[in-house]
Amino acid sequence: MKTKMLKNLWFWFFIPIMIFYILLVPTSCSKDQEIVPNFKTDSVTDIDGNVYKTVKIGSQWWMAGDLKVKRYRNGDVIDSMGNFWGSGRMDSALWNHTITGAYYIGPYGFLYNGYIIDDTRNIAPIGWHIPDDEEWKTLEMSLGMSKVDADKFNWRGTNQGNKLKIQHPGVGFADWHAIEIDDPKAIIGVNDKYTVWGSNESGFSAISNGCVMFNGVEGNPGAQYTGFWWTATSEGNDLWYRYLDYQKANVFRYYGTRFYGFGVRCVKDENNVIN
Repeated sequence: MKTKMLKNLWFWFFIPIMIFYILLVPTSCSKDQEIVPNFKTDSVTDIDGNVYKTVKIGSQWWMAGDLKVKRYRNGDVIDSMGNFWGSGRMDSALWNHTITGAYYIGPYGFLYNGYIIDDTRNIAPIGWHIPDDEEWKTLEMSLGMSKVDADKFNWRGTNQGNKLKIQHPGVGFADWHAIEIDDPKAIIGVNDKYTVWGSNESGFSAISNGCVMFNGVEGNPGAQYTGFWWTATSEGNDLWYRYLDYQKANVFRYYGTRFYGFGVRCVKDENNVIN
């Protein structure tokens, strides 16, 4: 009799608790809870002492931040065309007449003209280089883009751009999303259909660095809306580049004049890749 009572106690008391626990645990994570991917990372230092986090994506090692070097490898100083935050705003006339390497410090980082890309003095840290168009394709395909799509122009792929983008870590800024108060569609939580939020599944950590137009003015829309990066591949006198947009989940590929100012990422030399 006592044994039967114990069995009944187990059935009516402990079993419901176990069922409740099993049902509760999977639903306890809200949809907004961030899942942090596990990246293989390292670091590299440029000639100016800037330290960049690096991340392995597929078989490649990429910088997880835009280049911000002010000197070539041999120590020569790169021409500066102004600073978004300072009093020395960009000299537009000088920018679109400069046919040597130059940079402009925008709100989210350095934007280099295309003439610096194949300068033999080199701006990449030793053991690294500016990736060519094929190396960008390799990155995109490692994130799920098909070879057919990777070879296309304009917007290609599906959600590879989303996997590259990260929301800006700075306080008070909403990267890949406008923050102007007088623009209702830009306010977070008001109308999120206008924004494709970055998941950064790749660890690439692309921020919306904006661009400098060929005529020496800041792109519009610019920072917080768009991100541009050079490749090292020429198309006539132009260069191929990549472009990400706050309203798009895929990746834009085309070429443009070297008078544009875009961000620069570096990839590790193949003969320098150990793992």
